[in-house]
Amino acid sequence: MINVCFVCLGNICRSPMGELILKKMTKERGIDLSFNITSRGTEAEEGCSVYRKAKQTLEKHGVEGDHVARQLTRADIINNDYVLVMDSSNLLDVIRISGGAFSDKVYKLTSFTNRPRDISDPWYTGNFDRAYEDIYDGCERFLDFITAEYSTSLDYDKRH
Repeated sequence: MINVCFVCLGNICRSPMGELILKKMTKERGIDLSFNITSRGTEAEEGCSVYRKAKQTLEKHGVEGDHVARQLTRADIINNDYVLVMDSSNLLDVIRISGGAFSDKVYKLTSFTNRPRDISDPWYTGNFDRAYEDIYDGCERFLDFITAEYSTSLDYDKRH
């Protein structure tokens, strides 16, 4: 099982978008049973659903699912194989929460792309389509990395 946790600030826009996009991608590739995909916020809007505009953007692209915001803990960092953050501020927050440990599993989501960058927070920019495009690009490239890294075990999962 590959444990992946997306992280943003409030856990109502970008990180749940990443969570739901990656869940759809793994399902489409027939490898969803090999993944546990979650999301958290460094200052989560505890108990809130996905922000309406983020949900509308996901639905426009055929991505469905529910999510309830939760705050990131040190245990979340310890218990995940990959902690994928949306921007430099999230990265610093994860380092702070982890006490500087576990840096080998914390990545900016777009570090897997040809154009590493911060994913702007659509809560402030209002540009949910741009956030979706950046997150989709990051998820696609991350999944390419994972399928190459774990090709033998994921192939086994496809056969059983």
